Amino acid sequence: MTLAEYPAPAACPGCLALPAPRVDGAAVMTDHHVDLFLPMIHCAACIATVERSLSAHEDVAAARVNLGQKRVRIDLVRDLPPEELIDHLADVGIVAEVLDSDTLNAARDDAGRALLMRTAVAGFAMMNVMLLSVAIWSGAQDATRALFHWISALIALPTVAFAAQPFFLNAYAALRAGRLNMDVPISLAIALATAMSLSETMAGGAHAYFDAALSLTFFLLAGRYLDHRSRAAARSAAAHLSALEVPRVTRLTSAGQQTVPLREVTVGDLVLVRPGARVPVDGTVTEGRSDVDRSLLTGESLPVARGPGDGLSAGEVNLSGALTLRATAVGEATTLRRMATMIDAAESASNRYTALADRAARIYAPAVHVLAAAAFAGWLLASGDARLSLNIAIAVLIITCPCALGLAVPAVSTAAAGHLFRRGVLVKDGTALERLAEVDTVVFDKTGTLTDGQLRLADLAGIAPRDLSVLAALAAASSHPVARVIAVGLDPSDVTTATITQVREHPGEGIEARWNGSTVRLGSARWTGAAPRDLPGTYLRIADRAAVFVPLTSHLRPGARAAVAALKSAGIKVQVMSGDSAALTAGVAADLGIDTAMGDLSPQDKIARLHALAATGARVLMVGDGLNDTGALAAAWASAAPAKASDAARAASDVVLLGDSLAALPGLVGTARSARRRVIENFAIAAGYNAVAVPLALAGLATPLMAAIAMSASSIMVLLNALRIAPRRGALR
Repeated sequence: MTLAEYPAPAACPGCLALPAPRVDGAAVMTDHHVDLFLPMIHCAACIATVERSLSAHEDVAAARVNLGQKRVRIDLVRDLPPEELIDHLADVGIVAEVLDSDTLNAARDDAGRALLMRTAVAGFAMMNVMLLSVAIWSGAQDATRALFHWISALIALPTVAFAAQPFFLNAYAALRAGRLNMDVPISLAIALATAMSLSETMAGGAHAYFDAALSLTFFLLAGRYLDHRSRAAARSAAAHLSALEVPRVTRLTSAGQQTVPLREVTVGDLVLVRPGARVPVDGTVTEGRSDVDRSLLTGESLPVARGPGDGLSAGEVNLSGALTLRATAVGEATTLRRMATMIDAAESASNRYTALADRAARIYAPAVHVLAAAAFAGWLLASGDARLSLNIAIAVLIITCPCALGLAVPAVSTAAAGHLFRRGVLVKDGTALERLAEVDTVVFDKTGTLTDGQLRLADLAGIAPRDLSVLAALAAASSHPVARVIAVGLDPSDVTTATITQVREHPGEGIEARWNGSTVRLGSARWTGAAPRDLPGTYLRIADRAAVFVPLTSHLRPGARAAVAALKSAGIKVQVMSGDSAALTAGVAADLGIDTAMGDLSPQDKIARLHALAATGARVLMVGDGLNDTGALAAAWASAAPAKASDAARAASDVVLLGDSLAALPGLVGTARSARRRVIENFAIAAGYNAVAVPLALAGLATPLMAAIAMSASSIMVLLNALRIAPRRGALR
């Protein structure tokens, strides 16, 4: 048992959800719902515990846990304060937080669902038209062939009109703005292939290419949907952060306590924050003392004491005593909302990166159109046959269709993603590998990233055995997180627990008791009269003797030392940026041989420093794991998060390291650089193919069917080259 430096959900990919409970064997319909966030659940046993516990509550109709999102949706018989359900779960050891249902519902991905539906329609139509095409290729003639062509047209025309809309609309928008993008030649190829096929069908021709138009539409839509999903995952970080706001607040008035929606709280209101609750607004403490977990906002490893006159920020967690605070900022002005806004802005900035294929399209697309137009005009002047000229122009357009170019990056990205996944790295963003290949600086967060995120009892050789027995007694009598670490860390076989009386816990200070007629204390430096140290730990004072420092420590994450050494040997600069104290940050950096280390940084400070690095031309890979790192992860050139990082950090990152070790990080950069080489080679393949095929098409020696076969051959060559993704010998692995 160890103390987490901040709450971090565990990863348990093999767990399966259990069926939701039912009341009297039937589902219950209710208008009252509550959504709770369960940050610590990780397996089927957790799900069963949550659902059984909630089902036993008399006011709960049904409860359904979503393990992937670490949420539970609770249907209530009557309206009930979420705090009662949170307390109910706490009794069985489940940590729960309230989620704002309105915020979660607003995050629905309508655009992704529309893309997926168009992809499904295009795929269904493509398969049916291909079945008809097989009959034609098998020798169907005259009336039978014409019938199959017309049936194909009836299927293909409405499908293209519906499914290809994303390409048509993007191409139209680009042309209106006076520019060309990849969607312009794609749209033109789909439209002309469909139009030519319809013309051939109406004229009783032997060849129609409805299947080619539909195939092109389907595969490009599939790629577009995958790209959209990777971007949507990043956009969900800010939405998840906003949903952590407390939807209901206990407001103190002259009439007593009132539970009101958060939106009704105004500046100047008095708000009660109970132990275990998240702070709903920014404010100043007017009454009470407590320890507060600030890791959400700052990444600080230990709780901090707060009392009258101290400030609190929305998103912090009250650990021990009840606090009354006067609201100083509400709504959009709170720290939590400003962090969400900051993440949105950072994500928008990182999404301005232009993919290699799009940059190539700026040159490629105009050339395609000029060649096709020149072919049509030249053959029309030479032959006077508009139909022949159009067929040759379409052959040129098909043979130069940017399929190979469009596959150059996705094919390599897919192969690289599979290669990395087998080595414990999950790539989430479509352009991540391109950006990772350009990385020259890696910035690590400390708490939970370079360290394993756990505090443990350090060496106590300097503390006398008699004092250790008092320490064990005080730690066992306290529910404070630090006390629990000490209690677990002391070996019962080596330490005898002293007998203490008159135990009293002081929220925000520590625990006090009587032992052998003397007062003994375990708590903060100020409360015990000790000179504070800038190291993790607490202080023990017995009677009038000088307080003794009780040190805590954290371990380096597995693979951290090897990863840093490999990155430095490859010439990549390594830095540490942390919200923890400067001394602790510098100590970990020195242990790893990292020269540049900065501590006491807020989330805004991290983003500002990343922007300063970017201004010098640095391409920064940010590696972090906490909610306080989410803005920096989104603002960096590229980003990575461990598997046990917070949900928002994993969502905002480009890459997730699936294991506990950082050893895979250098291999990620090496594979990205190898992938960039494969992409450049694919562009060369596409260019070489066009250099041979285009003259043949311009000379009228390639029919549209031959053009389609040649286009497919170039695509296959690109796919085969993409499989050669392993890094070169000597590259980062």
